[in-house]
Amino acid sequence: MNTPRVRYRDVAPHTFTALLGLEKVLAESLLEPSLRELVKVRASQLNGCAYCVDMHSADALKAGETVRRLLSLPTWQETPFFSARERAALLWTETLTLLAERHAPDAVYAEVAEQFNERELAELTFAIATINAWNRIGVGLAMQPE
Repeated sequence: MNTPRVRYRDVAPHTFTALLGLEKVLAESLLEPSLRELVKVRASQLNGCAYCVDMHSADALKAGETVRRLLSLPTWQETPFFSARERAALLWTETLTLLAERHAPDAVYAEVAEQFNERELAELTFAIATINAWNRIGVGLAMQPE
């Protein structure tokens, strides 16, 4: 098991506070809390961030998510457990998280835009960008669940 490489909260509190500020704004978005947590867990799974998967799985359960759906998240496309809106959010999460592979094509955007108004789509995109930033901090600095 790795130990954290840098205690970023202590050595760069100004940047930590800035990213945390974005999280606080996103918590007040139009997106449902359970949807935001599904996005965070799925991106964290794709990025291999054990710290974030652990934290956001617990947060998802607190937000009313079920264990069954959390366990099915890696296979969301093959299960009937997710709504069209959730599927669109997960598709957009995977597309933007795997941006180098997927390149956010117009067809995917159009599919996602059918489920979200412009503000929601912008907030969803910011939520995905933010969790990807946290994942890069968590993986890059070898953070581990406690």
